[in-house]
Amino acid sequence: MAKPNPCKKPCSNGLLLLGATLFVLLLLWILCFTRLHLTLFLDSYFTDPINKTISDRVPDSPEGTFYDDPDLSYSVEKPMKNWDEKRRKWLKLHPSVAAGAQNRILMLTGTQSSPCRNRIGDHLLLRTFKNKVDYCRIHGYDILYNNAHLHPKMDSYWAKLPIIQASMMAHPEVEWIWWVEADAVFTDMEFTLPMEKYKNHNLVVHGWPNMVYGDKENKSWTGLNTGLFLIRNCQWSMNLINEWARMGPISEEYETWGEILKSTFKDKAFPLPDDQSSLIYMLFKEKERWGEKTYLESEYDLEAYWVGAVEGYEEVGKEYKGMEEEESSFSCLFELAT
Repeated sequence: MAKPNPCKKPCSNGLLLLGATLFVLLLLWILCFTRLHLTLFLDSYFTDPINKTISDRVPDSPEGTFYDDPDLSYSVEKPMKNWDEKRRKWLKLHPSVAAGAQNRILMLTGTQSSPCRNRIGDHLLLRTFKNKVDYCRIHGYDILYNNAHLHPKMDSYWAKLPIIQASMMAHPEVEWIWWVEADAVFTDMEFTLPMEKYKNHNLVVHGWPNMVYGDKENKSWTGLNTGLFLIRNCQWSMNLINEWARMGPISEEYETWGEILKSTFKDKAFPLPDDQSSLIYMLFKEKERWGEKTYLESEYDLEAYWVGAVEGYEEVGKEYKGMEEEESSFSCLFELAT
């Protein structure tokens, strides 16, 4: 009969102790390694300018800017003067956002401050806003949503003018304000604005020259559409908004302007002035002052009424389906080749 090995039990205990020690050391090494990399990641994240907040990236300058002017007013009734110079100085003092400012676009949209009478209305507005956010995300634009009524008299379609002026002053880092009505929906998410063709203009609006600058018989209050337009952040635009607003509800001659516009545009059904017919009137009455810097876009549909737009959806759907089938066939062939 073999004698029992007295070292068997102590050896087993030693191996267990050694294994446990190695496991603890390995666990500590993993924790330390993970903590080190997490620390490095967080440090790099919060020191990266892209991930900083606006207040971090744009520290207050010790030198004063137009924001320090005690007489500064965002009111559409008080014209902004020397805006180009003030904006240029602000950008010079904030170089972190000055780079690329000449190409920066801010989409501006909004709704009334009160809920819709029907809850489905609020739901649809949320859906249309999500549509705009997605478009901006794809193209790298910032978007600003406003539901504040900035002037008690400037309501309905006139409410956009105080909002646009205030946004220009609040965001001197952007070159263009892209006003988009709340009920507008982007149907081509891949479309990119041809900004190069607008480089010599300050206002881009969908319209037709013959209906804006043509003779009286051709003039129409629908010669352009102010539901969606691009306006440059500059003094010219500040002057335009100021003159434009003077034809609106803040004017003492509001009803008189309505009569003038009604007699000018034979197809205008309602008597009071609206922002659209008022802009057309300004363009053809002072073409040298306003028209020369306004681009009436008619080469593509910058906007379109939905009834006319949906008619072409079936053909567009067929084109996309054909493209998807071609891509699918290519993928299959590529996989077989590999």
